[in-house]
Amino acid sequence: MVPMAINLGPLAPAHLSEVIMGIILMILIYLVLRAKVVPAFEKMYAERATAIQGGMEKAEKAQEEAEAALRQYQEQLAEARQEAARIREDAKNEGARIKAEMREQAESESARIVANATAQIEAERTQVVNQLRTEVGGLATTLAGRIVGESLDDDERARRTIDRFIADLESQPNRDAAGQGTGSL
Repeated sequence: MVPMAINLGPLAPAHLSEVIMGIILMILIYLVLRAKVVPAFEKMYAERATAIQGGMEKAEKAQEEAEAALRQYQEQLAEARQEAARIREDAKNEGARIKAEMREQAESESARIVANATAQIEAERTQVVNQLRTEVGGLATTLAGRIVGESLDDDERARRTIDRFIADLESQPNRDAAGQGTGSL
């Protein structure tokens, strides 16, 4: 049997020198990549990792600051609500106090008006009683003078007669009330 040669086609090296040259070029490319390209990639990777790590730290710090601001806002809101409740309570108490003061003022004003009215009524009553005494006294003097048949123009005598007549008139209702009170027992 005849040995058969393997045909690798156009990629097969024709000479051994091509293979050696290919290996040397591969080693050379490897050394250049290792010396220049890989450190640049690693430097860029380290910078990106640092940037990402810094960004994550900044994001965490920003989130902590946001949470702190939220807590502070919530505390301020709670304080504002407490302040509003205190202001409402103060206003309610102030309203009750003003209402009580107005009630007291109204009661004192009412008492003053009643006292003034009572005093005025008493003054008018006294005036009417004095006027009635004068009129009744004059009528009584005239009537008594006609009955007695003598003139009662003497002021002292007329005054005594009038006073006695009025005293009798004033005591009559008391006698009637006293008589009714004992008669009904």
